[in-house]
Amino acid sequence: MRTAVFDLDGTLADTSADLIAAANACFVARGFGTPLDPVADALTAFRGGRAMLRLGVERTGAPDVLIDEEYQRLLDHYAAHIDVHTVLYPGVEAALDRLAGAGWVLAVCTNKPEGLAETLLTRLGIRTRFAAMLGADTLPVRKPDPEHLRETVRRAGGAQARSVLVGDTVTDRDTARNAGVPVVLVNFGPQAARTAELAPDALFDHYDDLPGMLDRLVA
Repeated sequence: MRTAVFDLDGTLADTSADLIAAANACFVARGFGTPLDPVADALTAFRGGRAMLRLGVERTGAPDVLIDEEYQRLLDHYAAHIDVHTVLYPGVEAALDRLAGAGWVLAVCTNKPEGLAETLLTRLGIRTRFAAMLGADTLPVRKPDPEHLRETVRRAGGAQARSVLVGDTVTDRDTARNAGVPVVLVNFGPQAARTAELAPDALFDHYDDLPGMLDRLVA
């Protein structure tokens, strides 16, 4: 049984605008305005909440302690506004259906907290397509630790030797390499100009291309 494991943020869905809005809400509450831009800072958004807060601190001169003190506010704001602007990338649902029809088992391995990932996938209407979904706090470890990916494959009922990871960042590349499985990266989004430098096993420009690409990687 072949298993395709997907990252979430920046891979299945463009979540950057809602993530940036949550971080900006923290700075507004402290009187520092909105230092982050939903377009220009999209890549930072995909690196996580603390990365966004750290960038905002650098730009505003706010005290470093704000990063820890405001992290929970960021999560709370994001949970309450998780799908205001977030959308699936074009072709995601059709590609997932094609993969399932070809016998692939699908799963999600994300560094987003599990509860938020469950909520978002459900709101986007695709949660039921995945046999397993592991978030940042599901296990004691998370990507790029290979056990995060390996356990995702196990819970989906698959085998590591017949699995592949689909992602968008160096974290996904390193996770796959550490686990010894192929990695396919998106060639769109805020990091598109640099993705080839990460030397994945394959790159794809649109989800229409993904099923055939995975079939060639895991025959």
